[in-house]
Amino acid sequence: MRITDLMIKDTMIMNLQATTKEAAIDELIASLAASGRINDTKLLKEKILAREAQSSTGIGGGIAMPHAKTKAVNEATVVFAKSSTGVDFASLDEEPAKLFFMIAVPDGAGNMHLRTLASLSRMLIESEFIEALMNAGTPDEVAALFDAKQAEQEASEQANAPSEAAKPAPARIITGNPASSSFVVAVTACPTGIAHTFMAEDALKKKALEMGVNIRVETNGSEGAQNVLTDDEIRRASGVIIAADKNVEMARFNGKPVLQRPVSDGIRKPEELISKAVKGDAPIYRSEGRGNDEASAVKSGSIGSKIYKDLMNGISHMLPFVVGGGILLAISFLIEQVASVDNPLVKLLQTIGGGDGAFHFLIPILAGFIAMSIGDRPALMPGMVGGLMALNSNAGFLGGLAAGFLAGYVVIGLRKAFAGLPRTLDGLKPILLYPVFSLLITGAVMFYLFDPVFSWLNEGLIDALNNLGTGNMVVLGIILGGMMAIDMGGPFNKAAYTFAIGVFTSSGNTNGLMMAAVMAGGMVPPLAIALATTLFKNKFTETERKSGLTNYVLGLSFITEGAIPFAAADPLRVLTTCIIGSAVAGGLTQLWDINVPAPHGGIFVAALSSNALLFLLAVLIGSVISGLALGLWKKPLQAKQ
Repeated sequence: MRITDLMIKDTMIMNLQATTKEAAIDELIASLAASGRINDTKLLKEKILAREAQSSTGIGGGIAMPHAKTKAVNEATVVFAKSSTGVDFASLDEEPAKLFFMIAVPDGAGNMHLRTLASLSRMLIESEFIEALMNAGTPDEVAALFDAKQAEQEASEQANAPSEAAKPAPARIITGNPASSSFVVAVTACPTGIAHTFMAEDALKKKALEMGVNIRVETNGSEGAQNVLTDDEIRRASGVIIAADKNVEMARFNGKPVLQRPVSDGIRKPEELISKAVKGDAPIYRSEGRGNDEASAVKSGSIGSKIYKDLMNGISHMLPFVVGGGILLAISFLIEQVASVDNPLVKLLQTIGGGDGAFHFLIPILAGFIAMSIGDRPALMPGMVGGLMALNSNAGFLGGLAAGFLAGYVVIGLRKAFAGLPRTLDGLKPILLYPVFSLLITGAVMFYLFDPVFSWLNEGLIDALNNLGTGNMVVLGIILGGMMAIDMGGPFNKAAYTFAIGVFTSSGNTNGLMMAAVMAGGMVPPLAIALATTLFKNKFTETERKSGLTNYVLGLSFITEGAIPFAAADPLRVLTTCIIGSAVAGGLTQLWDINVPAPHGGIFVAALSSNALLFLLAVLIGSVISGLALGLWKKPLQAKQ
């Protein structure tokens, strides 16, 4: 696929007039509409803005790539545009965007938009090419530049590919100097798995070519891992570069010097990374999470951060079961109010979502993936079995947490215990030794120690919550609500939400009191931002006001993260005011004894609460308090110096 097959000259905008992000998107969409490439401008804009709400497609370096796949598109198209003055596109490097590539593909086009993003990203790594595009005066010149660039890339790939007789697979190694013995491997990955993943790959390859270093780069993109490193390549490499902003599979690098950096360093500092990797100037990675030198210990982070990462791995894999099963259960409760308990639909929903369906897997999944985060794949099975034992013994959520950490560290201990076995037995470890001994040890500890202890703790916690007076419940609601706004998706937020889920899944009557507090507290920050930007327009930039409108939707949907950009720009005012409003909202839900029998959904599950009007009123009061406090506290724009 050639980029110029999608880049229609009639849609190109050689002098973009827009001065704001939304206006730029409107102008690009209008060009598509004028050429007949789309059939619904409103729907396409909704999809584009929905993608922007996840994270800005302003990838930095003056480039923005808004994109969407929707039935509003008739034919796959890339709209090129350039702006001489630049547009504030909320780019990752906070610099204005001057080159725009809007990618619009129809439903049913598979991953064409992702492949197009990857292809464009690789081309736009070179500053000379970007400068040539900025200097282009006509659509013909732009098309010619892309044709020449793609031809250059194809020629380079062919020149560096080994001969058919010599290669067992497609070209894998970029060689700077055939006589050089220097060889490193790298993995690139970014949270969205699109632009920066492939830009870092290209930057590392090009710099290695200049330095005469052989390199292999694996990309962990949106379509999964590609060009996966082989065991032999990892063994031969003098060092490993991990340029990633998300987790990648690390156990395979055990015993190798591993340089772990943000993906942006792969783009901006490829020479430094390659030089260090060639010299082996990096901490030795240990798959058990421990290195044999001080540098490795420092690099791995604190014990607290490691525990948090392991816990979040379990929580993130458990959440789909919580949300899917919880909402189906909540709907069944709603239907039960107007029908009977014996209603077939009620029974169906409760079977699918409840203890015989999705909820049956919550604790085993939680425990299994906590264990896997600690001990890799061999720990998954004993972790899940330990979690199931906790479920069956009524050790509940707390027992599941304990089972996950227990199984993970049991596997690490077994690795060390079996390290002295003859190498001829290595093949038996993952298929026999680890499964049998990890299951036996984890199961025995759970049966004789953890299950009785955590069953007692779990029952005590539920009894204590059920017996709390109104005053204590209000205090607890204030604390949980305020925690939801402290870091808006970070450890405090997740701790509060995890506690509420624990009560939600462990309580015999599916108690949603705590869930009401955290949901109300989590809805307040984005709604407060939206209100402040609406009521105090003179205190926010036009871009902030536009983003504020998006926060209405995010807040109502219980997506707290919508407030993060504002908190990052003005942490003192935003965090202080949001914590106050969230705490008030959480406390009011407990004062009014509101129960929300669903773990997510915001306003969309409000009708399922024990008192929908009071729940919404609690959210409204908290949002108004925070919104007004923020608006009054901030200074007008013209007063800022």
